[in-house]
This record gives sequence, C-alpha cells and structure tokens, in this order.
Amino acid sequence: MKSNDEHELKETERQNKKYKELTESNIETLVIKLGIPTIISMLTTSFYNMADTFFVSKINTQSTAAVGIVFSMMAIIQAIGFFFGHGSGNYISIKLGAKETEEASKMAATGFLSAMIVGFIIFIIGTIFIKPLATILGSTETILPYSISYMRYILMGAPYMTASLVLNNQLRLQGNAVFAMIGLVTGAVLNIILDPILIFHFSMGVKGAAIGTIISQFAGFCILLVGTNVWGTLPIKLKDFSPSLQKYKAIVVGGLPSLCRQSISSFSTAFLNIASAPFGDAAIAAMSIVNRVAMFANSAIIGFGQGFQPVCGFNYGAKKYERVIKAFYFCVKISTFVLILLSIFIFMNSAQIVHMFNDKDEALLEVAYRALHYQALSLPLWGFITLSSMMLQTTRKTIRASILAVAKQGIFFIPIMYVFPKIFGLTGIEIAQPFADLLTFLLSIPLGLSIIREMKQELSRKAI
Repeated sequence: MKSNDEHELKETERQNKKYKELTESNIETLVIKLGIPTIISMLTTSFYNMADTFFVSKINTQSTAAVGIVFSMMAIIQAIGFFFGHGSGNYISIKLGAKETEEASKMAATGFLSAMIVGFIIFIIGTIFIKPLATILGSTETILPYSISYMRYILMGAPYMTASLVLNNQLRLQGNAVFAMIGLVTGAVLNIILDPILIFHFSMGVKGAAIGTIISQFAGFCILLVGTNVWGTLPIKLKDFSPSLQKYKAIVVGGLPSLCRQSISSFSTAFLNIASAPFGDAAIAAMSIVNRVAMFANSAIIGFGQGFQPVCGFNYGAKKYERVIKAFYFCVKISTFVLILLSIFIFMNSAQIVHMFNDKDEALLEVAYRALHYQALSLPLWGFITLSSMMLQTTRKTIRASILAVAKQGIFFIPIMYVFPKIFGLTGIEIAQPFADLLTFLLSIPLGLSIIREMKQELSRKAI
C-alpha cells in the first residue's frame, strides 16, 4: 500500500513539474527544448522511409514503385494511429493544463487500447482482401507481385504500429518529447541496419524490406510502452480503460483532422499512382522518390510544430492565450526561414538527390529531377500551413482544422491531379503538388488567423 502511495506521489510531482515548465518558462526556450527531440524523431523516421526506397530501388523499378504503392496502405494504418494518438493526446494535454489528471489517465488507456484493437481489425481485413487492395492502390500487372509481397508483412505490424503512434503522441503532448524520440529513433536506426541485411545478404528482396520495417516498428513500440509506464507522466493502466461515447467523441474532436489528413494522403498517393500509370512504371517510381524527399524536408517542420503542440495545449487549457500566440508566431518565423534554406538546397542539388535512388533508368531520372525542382519552389509555404493546422487541431477547432488538414492532399490536389495531366500531360503530374501547396497556403491564412483573433478577443475580455 505504501509503495502504491509513493508511486502516486511521484507521478503527481512529475505532473506538477511539467505543468509549471509548460505554463511558466520562457516560450522560445521551451519550444526549442521540446522541438529538438521531435525534429530528430521526424527526420529519423523520414530518413528510414527514404532508406526503404533507397535500398529497394537497387532491386528494380517495379520494387521501387511497389513501396510507393504500399505506402498508401501504411498511410491508412498511420491515420488510425494519429487519429487515436492526436485525439487522446490533445485531450490529455488540455486536461493536464486544467489539472484534471484522472480524466487524462483514463483517456491515455482508452486511446492506446482502442488503437491496438482497430489495428488488429485492419490486419485481418487487409490480409483477406490483399490482392484487390493492391490493385485499387494503383499496382500494374508488373508491379502487383511486389506490392502483395511487401503489403502482406506491413499488415502484420498494423496492431502495434497504430498503438505505437498513440504512445508517441501521448508522450509528446504530455511534454515528454525525449522519451517519444528514443522509441522512434531506435526503431528507425534498427530498420536502416536490417534493410540491407535482409534485402541483399539473405536475398529476400522487397519482402526483406517489409520484414525489416515491422521488426523495427515492434522494437520501437516496446521501448515506447516501457518508457510510458516507467518515465511517463501518465502510465498506461488497464483499469483506466474506460471506453464510452463521451471518450470517443473527445477523440473524434481532437483526432478527426489527423484522420482526414492521413486518409486523404493515402487516397491522393493512390490517385497519383493511378494518374502516373499511363506514363509507365518509371513515372510511378519517380513520383514515389519525389514524395519521399519532400516528406524528409517537411518532417523537420512537422517536428518543430510538434514541439509547439504541448505548449499550445497546456497554455490553452490554462487560458494563457498570450503564450499560445507568442509561441505560434515564433514557430512560423523559424520554420519559414529553415524551409527557404531547404528549398534552395534541393533546387540546386536535385540531380544529385535523385541519383542517390536510381542512376540507371533515364526515364525515371528525367521525371524525378523535374518534379523535385517544382516541389522545391513551394517548400517555404509549408511552415505557416503546418503550424496553423496544428494550432487549430490542438485547440480543438475541429471543423477548421479538418478543412485545412484535407486541403493540401484532397480538396486541391485530387482535382488538380485529375485535370492537369489532361492539359499538360506528364508535366501536369509534376506540377500538381506545388500548385496545391500554393492554394492551401492561401486558405490557411484566414483559417489560422481566425483562432488568433478569437484568443485576442478573449484576452481583451479578461483585461476589462
């Protein structure tokens, strides 16, 4: 009994210390402190996604295309993880800011176990319908065998991949970014080590890349689970699992934008593969490479934004709106500056970047080089888009956050992808994403500034 009391006392002390840090310490220092681990996490995760493409591209063009196609399936799995992770994590962050610890603990367990159950359902249904699923996602006859081989193993990892994303986001939104980073980075490094061993040494081909991915994801999951229960602010306890309509409504409010964003990303990737198919396997493989490079560039900004989210959630819950506004503008300035530098670097080194993945298929190289050039031009717009989306989601402005979440890859990208190839041919596919980025940026200005205006009005009322 005494041991339990001591354990609960330590938990309370950790929670109070974290509350004080997030609601009172210097904003710029706090965002950077929380942002560095999440930037490392995102860059490492993105790097190992690129590593999959890099090693698989050494097999053949069809294998490269297959990884790009199955990425749509992975995006669906990630969508479920982010839905429960952000939905429960944002709720937890605000509740901890309001010092409602018991409610936060119940949400932590409910979000985690619900995600694992849904992940298991995805594994069962996906395995049963694997061939039609691979075809729907854009596999041609020559790519289909590779897609099925890769997807079969990715589906096996769905239960703990979804649960792992929940743990990562809950830890991060509690302000424990370092522990979240350790789990992700360990899995990513292990994947980079396993890929060449399984693909080449054991001659497993694209199947080896998939096995390497699920082994590394499981290792990361185990570390995150241990970290949550040993060092986290809110350990996962089975007795706290309390599924209810109220809990799931709260998860929907906080997680719907993530579900929309990730789901539409899956559909848009599949749509891109289908639209690229008339131009050959090389076009599908080329756009897969460009997407991975763009994701790597964007991951640093997403990581920085994830450092902003717990600051936003805690201070919004504590009604310290001036700190939320200050943190937002600080993050926008830094992220835009970094993206301008990245844009210049990618634009000037497009050929070298593309050659890292494939230096033999001339058709692939030509498409990837041009598309990467175009993509570099729109990179500086991503900072304001990403930070606005994260602020709207963390403050639980569900409708506005969901609209902005689906704009880039859905509202704008899919119609553009349908129309542009008919007008501009292959060039239409290459310029579709940058054009969608521009339109999304224009939409994000009124949506992002609307919540800033609301918080300023609330501050004015408090001052009277």
